[in-house]
Amino acid sequence: MNSINSISEFHRLLSLPEPRHPLVSVINLAASTFLEDEVWKGFVNRFYCVALKREAKGKIRYGQQHYDYDKGVLSFTAPNQVQYLDLQNMECASGYLLIFHPDFLLQHTLANSIHNYGFFDYAVNEALHLSAEEEDDLITILNKIDKECGHIDKHTQEIILTQIELLLNYSNRFYERQFITRRNNNSELLVRFEKLLDEYFYGEVKGLLTVQYVAEQMNLSPNYLSDLLRVHTGRNTQQHIHEKLISKAKERLSTTSLSVSEIAYALGFEHAQSFSTLFKKKTNLSPLEFRAGFNNA
Repeated sequence: MNSINSISEFHRLLSLPEPRHPLVSVINLAASTFLEDEVWKGFVNRFYCVALKREAKGKIRYGQQHYDYDKGVLSFTAPNQVQYLDLQNMECASGYLLIFHPDFLLQHTLANSIHNYGFFDYAVNEALHLSAEEEDDLITILNKIDKECGHIDKHTQEIILTQIELLLNYSNRFYERQFITRRNNNSELLVRFEKLLDEYFYGEVKGLLTVQYVAEQMNLSPNYLSDLLRVHTGRNTQQHIHEKLISKAKERLSTTSLSVSEIAYALGFEHAQSFSTLFKKKTNLSPLEFRAGFNNA
């Protein structure tokens, strides 16, 4: 797998002059020419990338569905994610790339908090679709970052990272807007999600249900699914799974004579103690205390 290790190397692959700052750059795609290079057939960047594609025309796969789009599309990639680029079928004629190396975040609060922005782990087909006003807001920020790259002094890092953090916070807002405005499509996803959980526990359970498994079954990235659920239900994927597990456990504790260990194994737990710990955490009762209370009711 090819690796693009530096901002300077990435500039070279886009036929651009050396970056003004070695660890951060705003690239105008309209002024770039991608070199014909084997690297694009499979590569990882060692830096963060925020891509704003403008004047995009075509279709984008979004979960199980395809959607037409003709407005700004914003996508995010974290370092070391595998990517492929087809130079023969570029999606847009213009746009911007904000790229910044993890080293640029050192000794700044964003070094720790950037992991809270889950969209860096979204799939490409889960991009953010921007309105014209939203696009203008982000381009204003990108222009400020680009301008500041020409002033490298003791204030540069703080000023640029403040702008990057602002861009990420705007993106959080815009994603929440998108989750809400696509309510009809998302309602279908929520129905599928509930059906998937029910079906998993209907037959013979093969291992503990995981967020990764549920996301794969729905053709969504784990972070995207959790963020979608959190906006619509107030609970993430793991919390929904736990809620379903406890519901099924209560059902079996109250309607069967199965032992706690048998119920734990039937729900996918390898160890009965792990099941009992989760049950006590969620209900403030041990499984046996719940059964006894239910039987005495």
